[in-house]
Amino acid sequence: MATISKKRKFVADGVFYAELNEFLQRELSEDGYAGVEVRVTPARTEIIIRATSTMSIVGQRGRRINELTSLVQKRFGFADGAVELYAERVHERGLCAIAQAESLKYKLLEGLAVRRAAYGVMRQVMTHGAKGCEVVISGKLRAARAKSMKFTDGFMLHSGQPAKDYIDQAVRHVMLRQGVLGIKVKIMLDHDPTGQKGPKKALPDVVIISDPKDDDEVPEVPVSQNFFAEKAPAAEH
Repeated sequence: MATISKKRKFVADGVFYAELNEFLQRELSEDGYAGVEVRVTPARTEIIIRATSTMSIVGQRGRRINELTSLVQKRFGFADGAVELYAERVHERGLCAIAQAESLKYKLLEGLAVRRAAYGVMRQVMTHGAKGCEVVISGKLRAARAKSMKFTDGFMLHSGQPAKDYIDQAVRHVMLRQGVLGIKVKIMLDHDPTGQKGPKKALPDVVIISDPKDDDEVPEVPVSQNFFAEKAPAAEH
């Protein structure tokens, strides 16, 4: 295999991830697809698919995940046994923006009212312990003219490094009869020291006020003490 420069390798890895993500999103959208992680080891490439329903991705006796492995292997030119697919269950579905965007998409496809569908998603997100939520739906909602509706709840950051660390967002498109609707779901996670429900790193502007230390008991009557008189006696010659 010819060696390539670091710049070209980063670009090639980014293109591979984008195409893989788009393929899995198209194939597994009904199974609660919630993202993919690629781990490259010296022996093989491991692809971890995160989803809310792992049983449907694995399939009966692992048939479906074997089919997906074969498709990925042929499309990207992996050797036999050089790529392995795994399914990982999302612990908190309500805190996953991709899962909520897909849920909102299917609600709109079923004909549910836009406002009702958006408030249902926001209520589920906030009850799972999120700090804030924002849902934007744009397109031909009712009339012939397109417009945008924004629904917000809780606290939301929009700039800086904390916005990258704390906010999970997803964008989806809904093909309806009157046109295409755009969906954007943003979820602001809460600080979690364990790192399961949110980032381990606390927000930079959070100030923690500790409890004051217990003071020593102050005697009611003043006491004087001569420290010079208590010196150890001189050593005998």
